[in-house]
Amino acid sequence: MIRRYRSGDFRDLYRICLGTGKSGDDATALYRDPDLLGHIYAAPYGLFEPALAFVVEDELGVGGYCLGALDTKAFEERLEERWWPALRRRYPEPDTGRRDQWTPDERAAYVIHHPWRSDDDIVADYPSHLHIDLLPRFQAQGNGRRLIDIELTALRERSSDGVHLLVTAQNHRALGFYYHLGFSELRADGGYILGLRLLARQGVAGDRGR
Repeated sequence: MIRRYRSGDFRDLYRICLGTGKSGDDATALYRDPDLLGHIYAAPYGLFEPALAFVVEDELGVGGYCLGALDTKAFEERLEERWWPALRRRYPEPDTGRRDQWTPDERAAYVIHHPWRSDDDIVADYPSHLHIDLLPRFQAQGNGRRLIDIELTALRERSSDGVHLLVTAQNHRALGFYYHLGFSELRADGGYILGLRLLARQGVAGDRGR
């Protein structure tokens, strides 16, 4: 079942984010602090954009989500004011002089202190953005396509002109999924920024996510 996010799903966002945090594979063994990835990539959406958060669940519980922000720039400012400060006090910024020796936890801590900021030229035409993650038991069943379709519909209803997302260079499966849905490459620099215009209704297809 796919449904809207509820506040009781908050910890599931962390669990799923970690369980898919290695280019779609389980990243649990990589992190000493299991919450770090969720702090960065999932939890803020449940707090600050719950109307654009959707989850998929079965009898075992929630196992996937699609999270979005209508106005990317406004979302980034909201996090800068209300989310990152407490986390920066909790996680010290790592020493950049030993960057090549950073652990995954230290790399995540650096992102907390220096979060991704969207480029003006991207958000000019693609002001919204989204994330989708599915645990293995929900993959290859059409859940990714359905979650994305619901997310895009919600963004269109809120008059978004376009949506973008970031895919790591290693996640070839996800790239194929998004291209199949109609996303196109906007920029490639250590990863891929993909975009989809939302001014006109477009069909979606495919069956896997992240």
